This record gives sequence, C-alpha cells and structure tokens, in this order.
Amino acid sequence: MLFLAAVFVLLGTWQVQRLFWKLELIAQVEARIHADPVPPPPRQAWPDVSPSTHEYLRVTAEGTFDHAREVLVQAVTERGAGFWVMTPLRQADGTTLLVNRGFVPPDRRDRATRGEGEVEGPVRVTGLLRMSEPGGAFLRSNDPGNGRWYSRDVAAIAAATGLAEVAPYFVDADATANPGGLPVGGLTIVRFRNSHLVYALTWYAMAAMSIGALLVLGRRAHRHG
Repeated sequence: MLFLAAVFVLLGTWQVQRLFWKLELIAQVEARIHADPVPPPPRQAWPDVSPSTHEYLRVTAEGTFDHAREVLVQAVTERGAGFWVMTPLRQADGTTLLVNRGFVPPDRRDRATRGEGEVEGPVRVTGLLRMSEPGGAFLRSNDPGNGRWYSRDVAAIAAATGLAEVAPYFVDADATANPGGLPVGGLTIVRFRNSHLVYALTWYAMAAMSIGALLVLGRRAHRHG
C-alpha cells in the first residue's frame, strides 16, 4: 500500500508539472495570436519551425495567388460542413506558401461559382501560422490521386500540385473579407485540452485512499494480534 501511495503521489506531481507546462504554453500562444504580425519564417529558417515556437504565430505574407492549383480540404466549421480553400501564394523570393483562404460551403466548391473571390495580382495576407497535418484525418487518409483531402498536409498537397520550394507550414487567413464574400477566413479555433488538474487530484485521491486502506488494515491486524 505504501508503494502504491508513493506511485500515486509521483503521478499526481507529474500531472501538476504538466499543468503548469500547459498553462505556460497557452499563455505563449495567446501572446502570439494578439501580437503584431511579422513576416513568415524565410527559407533558411524552415528547419527551425516547430509547434512549440511558431504554432499560431501571427504573420503577414505578400505575393501572388496561383488559383489554378488550389486544393479543397474537407472541413467542419461553425458554418457547417464544407471545404477549406488551400491556395499557393507565390512569394518574391521564389518560394511558395500555402494559404488557407477560408471556408466555402459544398455548393460553392466549384471555382466557377466564386470567381469574384479569385484576386489577381499582388496581395497581402495576414493570418496565423499553422503546422502541416500529414496523413489525413481520423479513419480517413488523404487520397491525392482522386483529389480527396481530409487534412492540410503541406508536403502531400505540394507534391500533388507540382509545387516546389514550398514552406513546411501553412497560414490560416484572418477574417479580412474576400471579394464576393468567399472564401470566409478567420475561422481558426484555438483550443487546448487541459485536464491535468483533474488527473492530479485523481492520483492524489488514490494515494490518500491507499494510505487510508493501510491504516484500516493496520488497526485490524493490531486488534487480532
């Protein structure tokens, strides 16, 4: 019982440490989201881009959209089911940045139905830097050959559309309205699951129960001794 109690205390303490780590992470992300936008990491900095240092960083990129190579990724949003419009942005340094321009409903997935939103010429896009989502979604793998995308897998989308020098991340565009109203940007949901306090209290409670059981067993042994 003493051994179990010690294990439960260690597990509870570990969860407390995880709790403070998660709170610090949330604070860092909140600071990035509300900070002034900065240029996206350039090509030489791509190897250093990671979720811990760059996820949800607010950035502003400039370039020209390549609408002919856009990819639609299935999405479920506050507006219902539909698609994210992932469009390559050709930058002045020769690199390409995938931009999630926003959401379109199923009946507007065809480019011909939203031609007004296909902005031509130089553009400036502000949004949140996001990490690639390789493989697909739960129980559904991306199928590039048939144009079925369930996650925003940057490397796979680049390969399927013949893009080169593509940044290993993408950008969720903000709510700046597009001509014609589509795509609808600014729908990024920033949410962190944080159950560490509940887990910590559970482990500490189990440690207390173990000690309580040990005391009960000790009293019974003493009475029968």
